[in-house]
Amino acid sequence: MRKAAAVPLSLLGLGVAGLGYASVIERNWFRLRRFDVPVLDPGQRPVRILQITDLHLTPGRTRLINWVRSLDALNPDLVVNTGDTLAHPDAVPAYLRAVEPLLARPGLFVYGSNDLYAPRWKNPARYLWRTSRTDRRQHIPNLPWTELGESMTSAGWHDMNNTTTRLKVGDLDVHVGGLHDSHINRDRYEDIAGPAPADADLRLGVMHSPEPRNLTLFANDGYQLLLAGHTHGGQLCVPFYGALVTNCGIDRKRVKGLSRHDTAWLHVSAGLGTSPTAPARFSCPPEATLLTLLPRRPQPYPTPTKVR
Repeated sequence: MRKAAAVPLSLLGLGVAGLGYASVIERNWFRLRRFDVPVLDPGQRPVRILQITDLHLTPGRTRLINWVRSLDALNPDLVVNTGDTLAHPDAVPAYLRAVEPLLARPGLFVYGSNDLYAPRWKNPARYLWRTSRTDRRQHIPNLPWTELGESMTSAGWHDMNNTTTRLKVGDLDVHVGGLHDSHINRDRYEDIAGPAPADADLRLGVMHSPEPRNLTLFANDGYQLLLAGHTHGGQLCVPFYGALVTNCGIDRKRVKGLSRHDTAWLHVSAGLGTSPTAPARFSCPPEATLLTLLPRRPQPYPTPTKVR
């Protein structure tokens, strides 16, 4: 009997240790990921884009706030925030403290659902067989999303929710198309539809949730680089296997990192935070990403065919 009882106790201890690691250590183990993206024309100078996303900030997350502040030392040419910044009604001052040094740089942002609606307690295990797309029953936003947006636009950042803009990033002439969050049906691709200007040095698409239908529309319109967040990289992953779910329509293999979607490059960030209702990460550390855009390699000339 003693031997039989020892097994469940040991498993319980292992579970408690794993939960402690996921909620205390890995959740605060912030990392910077770096990718080179060969998307520019030959001869153009490299440009650095810093992507932050899914902070889900509450006022007390001092470690996260200070880590985001430190990212200014990377000297990015452009900062892109792909949404889900807030998780508390009083989080806007905390966010402004975090991005204060970065606001002096060119920047773009879109909203995620959690910038409008406060998190609600629910069973996180439901994500194993469904997305959270239909979970939201709130109809009136209850987070200060307008204050959040005004704080960024007043600093010169571009509000890219269902709109386009053109801006200078380093030496590049950049056309940007952006979407509001498809996860709450606020995306309106028809507002930005049409071929992206061919004379732009870079055609950049930004969104919160990487829904394949929108990714395909961007690629078909000639956008070369697409940035998204939302997935948390799966958040609770299995070592040597990866994410169990993506919480949207994208496949598990592209739940985070750099990949291709049709003719475009796609980067999905695993993000920096967690919802207060599920404050844990496992085998998926929180991250920001520095994307260095480089010239494409010139295509080699075909070998001439010998005329006989």
